[in-house]
Amino acid sequence: MAKKYYITTPIYYPSGNWHIGHCYTTVICDALARFHKMKGEDVFFLTGTDEHGQKVEKEALKRGITPLAFIDPLVAELKDMWRLLDVGYDRFIRTTDEDHVKCVQHIYQKLYESGDIYKAEYEGYYCTPCEAFWTESQLKDGKCPDCGREVTKQREESYFFRLSKYAPRILKLYEDDPEFLQPTSRVNEMVNNFLKAGLQDLSVSRTTVKWGIPLPFDPKHTAYVWIDALSNYISALGYGTEKDDLYKKYWPAELHLVGKEIVRFHAIIWPAILMALGEQIPKQIYGHGWLLIGGEKLSKSKENARPELTDPYELVKRYGADAVRYYLLREIPFGSDGEYTTERFLLRINADLANDLGNLVSRTQAMIGQNFGGTVPPCGREEEADKPLRAMCGELFNKIDADMAALNAPDALSDIFALVDRANKYIDETTPWLLAKDPEKRERLGTVLYHLAEVCRMCAVALKPFLTVAPAKILKSFSCDENAGFDTLHFGVLKEGMAVEKLPPVFPRIDVKKELAEVEKLVKKSTPLPPSTGGGKGDPVSAGEGKSCPAPAEEEARPQPKPEISIDDFGKLELKVGEVIACERVEKSDKLLHETVKIGGEVRSVVSGIAKFYTPEEMVGKKVVVVTNLKPVKLRGVLSEGMILCAEDKNGNLSLVSPEKPVESGATVR
Repeated sequence: MAKKYYITTPIYYPSGNWHIGHCYTTVICDALARFHKMKGEDVFFLTGTDEHGQKVEKEALKRGITPLAFIDPLVAELKDMWRLLDVGYDRFIRTTDEDHVKCVQHIYQKLYESGDIYKAEYEGYYCTPCEAFWTESQLKDGKCPDCGREVTKQREESYFFRLSKYAPRILKLYEDDPEFLQPTSRVNEMVNNFLKAGLQDLSVSRTTVKWGIPLPFDPKHTAYVWIDALSNYISALGYGTEKDDLYKKYWPAELHLVGKEIVRFHAIIWPAILMALGEQIPKQIYGHGWLLIGGEKLSKSKENARPELTDPYELVKRYGADAVRYYLLREIPFGSDGEYTTERFLLRINADLANDLGNLVSRTQAMIGQNFGGTVPPCGREEEADKPLRAMCGELFNKIDADMAALNAPDALSDIFALVDRANKYIDETTPWLLAKDPEKRERLGTVLYHLAEVCRMCAVALKPFLTVAPAKILKSFSCDENAGFDTLHFGVLKEGMAVEKLPPVFPRIDVKKELAEVEKLVKKSTPLPPSTGGGKGDPVSAGEGKSCPAPAEEEARPQPKPEISIDDFGKLELKVGEVIACERVEKSDKLLHETVKIGGEVRSVVSGIAKFYTPEEMVGKKVVVVTNLKPVKLRGVLSEGMILCAEDKNGNLSLVSPEKPVESGATVR
């Protein structure tokens, strides 16, 4: 029987004001769920919406509609966001679902009959945005200690849960099971801020809020929204019903992943409720950090979550779902707060996805296409230079498995990209472009390219839990099963003769300066943030625009004398020395060559109209001068990210401009 794995996000209040911070928990859970499914485990991944309470009731009243009419389109929008980010949950639960309502009533009835719920009068402070009750001693400067907003003093008849009764058992839980609440800093917060001071019984019903689940033993009372919300973790599995097969199978949950601001509800109130019901508690609660802008939590109310900068819809439109998922999973230290800026986002995507992974795939496929007719070459005798790369391939799964067991997606991705980096270094060490010049070294060339192809394949498989688009493209381009699992994470899966398709850039390189300027324009043009909507959608900018530099057009008129320019005008050009490491003819063109050019630490795709003057074989190994800051274009479907400079004589013959003396790739031309 497969090992089972039940993972949950907290359910979301569907405000409609979505920003990238809202996506963090769910994307992490999705990656964990995908990872465990790839391991062959029986996974159930739950998320959903928290739809009852005073906030919804007030908003619906303002609009003159029913609460359900108000909430339905917002729930649909949230589901659209998860589809946009390829979040593959097993159930999306709504607290208005009939089975959930019945389960909550069953829980209240059971607690009431056992004496853990009793009627009294409540007097205290209530924060409507957080749907949380506070004592006067818990307030911070007279305001909600979680969100800093105003609270209202309320007095009404209420049912109470005997939370104080379970304080000793919760403390013992923390002591006996150090892994239950993580990271450790959250344990200290719960003990010092709540448990040491003594738990007070919790008000768990309202008479002034009608939009909620009526209590079965007193219908004029509605369930406190946090008891309602927390119960979703077991109501989704059929707890308390005759159809409780899922509950018997998956409970207790392996993991409740939540933001640190709601740890109190999950690590104190929820275990106490379960103890009172006589049910098992979840195996682990993990309270992760926040995504910050300027040192503050992302919040539409603070207007630091500008739609043009942080709206998931905008970010996916501009850069793709893989880019957004990768940033969330890689950049933020798990358990700690992480700072978000558009520049950091763009630089991370460029550095890891475009320059490292994208270039590795592009270079490997180009060299296989040029030297072995687009098929996997035979792998010959292993040499000393191959051993470090082979060793890292053999260690890859065990490393990422250990990382994910510790819920450390950033380290898992770091381990995958360490292999990518090693493969790029391997290219520099083995110099396949030089091996290609010597017919006697063809076997060695095949072995090197086979190693690189296997690294591309293995990295694509390893990335599948984290990225949902690019890995399938890469695997398909190497004639591999897009559904390949971790059992293929070993060397030697590719077979000689398998077709290798040359992909366009998997992650186009972004011109960061130009993109930041474009985003800034959108921010300046945008209107103020709406109070309850998904945020402005802005003017989408294609992820293929503003990347680098074009090649000359195929049919270009003879140049005419140009007007004089200043030294400042000339200074706008960026000229660098590049080394051609691969070259091939562009299909259906007798003028164009497609060069893969190494320029310092990066590799670019360049298309040049020089096929009448140079063969692909002649180009490999040549040092050329490249204009590197021109806008990219596609010629005959091939992306060109630069222009190679040539001299033209009076008869129209072209000759490459090259350095007189040997200089390193990436050197600046002045």
